[in-house]
Amino acid sequence: MSASLNGNTIVEAEPERTHRVGTTPSPPAPAYREESPGDATPNELDRKSPLPRKQIGRRRGALRVVFTLVVAGAVMVAAISWQRSRTFRKLASETREMATPTVATVFPQPGPTETEIVLPGNLMAYTEASIYARTNGYVKAWFTDIGANLKEGELMAEIEAPDVDAQLRQAVASLAQARSNLEIARLTFGRQKYLLQTKVISAQEFDVARTTMDAQEAAVKAGEANVQNLQVLQGFQKITAPFVGVVTRRNTDVGALINAGSNATGASAQELFHVARTDILRVYVYVPQVYSPEVKLNAPAYLDLAEFPGVKFQGKISHIAGAIDPASRTLLTEVQVPNVDGRLYPGAFANVHLILHFQNAPTVLPGNTLLFRAQGTQVAAVDRDGAVRLKDVVLGRDFGTSLEVLGGVTSHDRIIVNPSDSVAEGTKVQAQEPDSL
Repeated sequence: MSASLNGNTIVEAEPERTHRVGTTPSPPAPAYREESPGDATPNELDRKSPLPRKQIGRRRGALRVVFTLVVAGAVMVAAISWQRSRTFRKLASETREMATPTVATVFPQPGPTETEIVLPGNLMAYTEASIYARTNGYVKAWFTDIGANLKEGELMAEIEAPDVDAQLRQAVASLAQARSNLEIARLTFGRQKYLLQTKVISAQEFDVARTTMDAQEAAVKAGEANVQNLQVLQGFQKITAPFVGVVTRRNTDVGALINAGSNATGASAQELFHVARTDILRVYVYVPQVYSPEVKLNAPAYLDLAEFPGVKFQGKISHIAGAIDPASRTLLTEVQVPNVDGRLYPGAFANVHLILHFQNAPTVLPGNTLLFRAQGTQVAAVDRDGAVRLKDVVLGRDFGTSLEVLGGVTSHDRIIVNPSDSVAEGTKVQAQEPDSL
């Protein structure tokens, strides 16, 4: 008979049984014996346990659930710990990456063999002149107004100068008198020469006759020169066009007093007309010294004006100064543009485009890669270890968005674009893949 006490099974001694003859009697059993569940197999427990099998099955199920929960909890704790550790490692890596600045880089590239530069210029007439009077008088009439097309020698205005006419008449009369005196002196000299040969007069009288004739010849020449001068002044009373062109200004009218130059009264000469030849226009531009070797005669050029959007007026380089202006370090260059249709006007502003050809392609870098510091012009390059290396560069020509680099970098250097002012030698950076210019 068995009983349960505090979870231990107590087996009571069974009463002695009478054994059959020939059988070995069982050894005596102790009165009480404690057994633990671990000392017996489950089957033995089932046989020895007084609990029903159903209750034992429930207990085993509860133990399995508890064991499963414990294992699941341990797995969950391990997974959470691993995820947390992975997150911390990723955060640390991202923090290190964010602490290292990312920069864009470019490689130095060969520049173009042909470039176009744009320079400001003012249109000028091929030939222009201010027309002044060369004689004093009053405007009698004018025959051309602004915008009139002139031919060479065409009459533009007429000046009335009665004093010049009177002086010319007086000079003509004086010349006639001098010529008469010369004729008398020649006759007297001829007679005196014959009388000297016959020893009728002295040599002194002959010399007087000869010098008198010479003086009269000089007086005639002076009179002729005076008449010619007054005739020229009288010719200035007619204002004519000096060349083929257009009247761009008229500054006089009928009856206006005209002064030929300055005089003692302080009156100054007045411009009557301004004439310009506009079938060909000149444009003077100042080419920077750095481009001067590429400026060639007859090189193509064209103009664009704001009043003619999208229209290119073709021209060419016609003259080069051949010397650099020491004040501006520029080369004075003349571009001629045909203007047969008269669409362009002298005095207008234009952008002059010069097409320049280089013999050797220059090495260029974008302008936003340069650093201007006390040490000079520098660029920031990235080496293979991701460290910044500051390099001094020598600049050449300016191509607008890019500049020619004469030395300091090679085509294999990765140059930082838009470097910060705080960039320093040895700074660690993360360089993006270099792009082309």
